[in-house]
Amino acid sequence: MRPLKERIIVALDTGSPEAALATVGALSGAVGMFKVGMELFPRGGPELLRRIRDAGHDVFLDLKFHDIPNTVAGAVRSAVDLGVRFATVHASGGKEMLKAAAEAARGTGITILAVTVLTSMDDADLAEVGFSMGAGDAVLRLADLAVASGVGGIVCSAKEVGIVRARVGKEVTLVTPGVRMPGDAAGDQKRVMTPAEAIRRGADYLVVGRPITKAEDPAAAARAIAAAMADGVPGTGRQGAPPCG
Repeated sequence: MRPLKERIIVALDTGSPEAALATVGALSGAVGMFKVGMELFPRGGPELLRRIRDAGHDVFLDLKFHDIPNTVAGAVRSAVDLGVRFATVHASGGKEMLKAAAEAARGTGITILAVTVLTSMDDADLAEVGFSMGAGDAVLRLADLAVASGVGGIVCSAKEVGIVRARVGKEVTLVTPGVRMPGDAAGDQKRVMTPAEAIRRGADYLVVGRPITKAEDPAAAARAIAAAMADGVPGTGRQGAPPCG
C-alpha cells in the first residue's frame, strides 16, 4: 500500500516561483506530490516544473483544460512533454473533449483527472449557472461521462467521493481537494471534510493547500495530516477502497 504521506498533494497556491520552491524544499520527504495551478504556472512555467521534478517530486499540473477537443488534446500532449504525473480537464467539456484528452494521454504515464464540481460551489451556485440538479447528482453524472470517455481519474470533493467510488470502482483514481483538519477554517471551500473521512470514503489522494503551506512548520502540519489519514485506512475504521493510481 502506498505510504500515507505519498497520498498528500500540496497545492502551491502562490504567484511566486521562489516561494513555491521554498515550500517544496521545506516539505521534502513529508509529502508525495506538488500541485501547480493557474496562479503559479504563468509565472514559473515549464522551468518551475522541471525544478520540482529534479528535486525528486511528482507534479500535478492543475490547469483545468476546457476547450474544443483538438486544442485539449494538444494541451495534454504538452503536459506529457513536461513530465507531469497528473493533469486536469473539466468534465463539463463533454464526451468528445474528454475522449480526446484520454487518447492523448494513453500509454504516456500521465493520468488525466476530470474535474467534476468545484469545491467552492454548492447547490445554490450550481442553480445560478443553470444546473437543475444538486452537487451530488452533478458530480455523479460528470464522473460517469469521464470514465465512459476513458479518463483515468476524477477530482471530486470528499462529500461526494464515497458515492463516486461506489459508482466507478477501484481502478479509477480519485483525488479530493477541500480537506481540512478539525477546527481549520474552510476558506473559500464549501464542501470540505477531514482527512480521515476522505480516506475512509475512498479517496486515493488528498489535495491540501493552506493548512500545510501557511503553517508555522509545514512539515509538521503534513505529518499531522498523514497521521489523521491513518484513522481512515483498513484496520482502523476505513470503509473505502484501497488506494489506486
